[in-house]
Amino acid sequence: MSTQRPTTEAYDSDRTALLFVDPYNDFLSDGGKLWPSVAEVANSVGLHGNLRAIVAAVRIARMPVFIVPHHRAEPGDFDGWDHPTPYQRGTAQAQVFAKGSWGGEWHPDFAPRDGDIVVKEHWGSSGFANTDLDMLLKQKRVSHVILIGLIANTCIESTARFAVELGYHVTLVRDATAAFSHEAMHAAHNIDAPSFAHAVVTTVELLAALPGK
Repeated sequence: MSTQRPTTEAYDSDRTALLFVDPYNDFLSDGGKLWPSVAEVANSVGLHGNLRAIVAAVRIARMPVFIVPHHRAEPGDFDGWDHPTPYQRGTAQAQVFAKGSWGGEWHPDFAPRDGDIVVKEHWGSSGFANTDLDMLLKQKRVSHVILIGLIANTCIESTARFAVELGYHVTLVRDATAAFSHEAMHAAHNIDAPSFAHAVVTTVELLAALPGK
């Protein structure tokens, strides 16, 4: 299978939405529980600056912004579950994005604004599974989604794959995400994404394709 990057296209403001996955302090802020795990990759791609630029451009283009959040942890979340994954057990034990904690609050630069849509929290990796995301997108007549946020090879990839299966046009932004390793970033964008995503672009390439540039 070819790994050639799909070509970007123009994005209609009336049919395109930004999906911002997990903009929590625990991921994006100094002192966050997962920030040390993503910091090297995040800093190498200029993550925060790229996120800010994309969010600003999307708002100028009057595209809807959807916040796609992971479940905020509470003690005993997976007690009695038949099949929690090792990742779920680990995040539960560490109380990542804990409900009521600073780490479970939005990074101040990326908190929802009036008019943004906050999706029901997802328990696994996909922002669609057992949430209202698909219904909310359909109510807005969205056909194209742009994914940014954390992290490339889990929640971003899982949400993007699910979106494709539901019939959405999917754009991934290779420097508006991060991962726990450079190898994971490479796998997400250069090995996995060409098999399902419609476009895998840089922030600069995306901004050039958005209305109102």
